[in-house]
Amino acid sequence: MTDTIRESENSENRIGRLTTHWVYGALPMAFLLILFAPFVDGVALPVYLSLPIYMLHQYEEHDADRFRISINLMLGPKARGLSHASVWIINVIFVWFALLAVFFAASANPGWGVVAAYLMAINALVHIVAAVRTRKYNSGLVTAIVLFLPLSAWIFAVQPASLAQYLAGAILIVGLHAAIAFRATLPAR
Repeated sequence: MTDTIRESENSENRIGRLTTHWVYGALPMAFLLILFAPFVDGVALPVYLSLPIYMLHQYEEHDADRFRISINLMLGPKARGLSHASVWIINVIFVWFALLAVFFAASANPGWGVVAAYLMAINALVHIVAAVRTRKYNSGLVTAIVLFLPLSAWIFAVQPASLAQYLAGAILIVGLHAAIAFRATLPAR
């Protein structure tokens, strides 16, 4: 019986470590993915680069748990805020896997690459608005401006997207950000 309890505790500890320290795998993985960029052809290249560039942004944003802590302080104790698990889900599932899916979709139809551009551009806009509103740096601001804005512009410039793809991308990414904000601002349990 105690072995089963220990195994369960060890499993929970592993999951806790994964959801708490995930960002430290993003930095070396970003550089590794950038090394593969020369093997990606033409129009697909900026969409491919969105994942490693996003990982560099995540490192600036989440190193030392800065983003989660600052959001939770801003929202106050009455709001649910962000847990380590929710930050992991947002950044790994809804960013890494989503950008991988966008890359594959854009490989079949390049217009879907605009989804990656919207993900970065809207995130950058949120960082910039927050910085203007608070008149101070927020974690992720530098890479949002220096990396996200030029890469988003590049994707928008070279991806031959239809109006439907532009609308679908914008609605999807605004909806994702709205869902995250809604969940984080719910009353604490």
